[in-house]
Amino acid sequence: MTQMIFINLPVADVDASARFYEAVGATRNDTFSDESCASMLISDTITAMLLSHGRWRDFTSKQIPDAKTSAQVLLCLSMESRAACDAAVDAVVKAGGVADPVPKQDHGFMYGRSYEDPDGHIWEVMWMDRAGMERSMAAER
Repeated sequence: MTQMIFINLPVADVDASARFYEAVGATRNDTFSDESCASMLISDTITAMLLSHGRWRDFTSKQIPDAKTSAQVLLCLSMESRAACDAAVDAVVKAGGVADPVPKQDHGFMYGRSYEDPDGHIWEVMWMDRAGMERSMAAER
């Protein structure tokens, strides 16, 4: 069986967050969505579960940090090209997100950008040329 990941994120407004994620390419899975949760398919193996604060509290009693002022995780998605990274961030800006809260990275063989969703969760998008990375690492040794 292929391993999957379900990323659970607390959000202030489930519908607004779902609209944002749809605008940047995710698909809402209505089977697992209701007024307290939106199941957003990012790929065949990655789902973001956008949970209202009340629904989030069903899973943990820990405090929900304000993702606009603190960070607990940086989520990273691989992309097929440098241009795809730029296009993803451009789509986020058009949908109301924030571009590049983390500095751009360009190491030649690896390129990365980042964005914040409306709740402040940071996502990175990166492209890597594995052969170029291996050559660079071998040269450093």
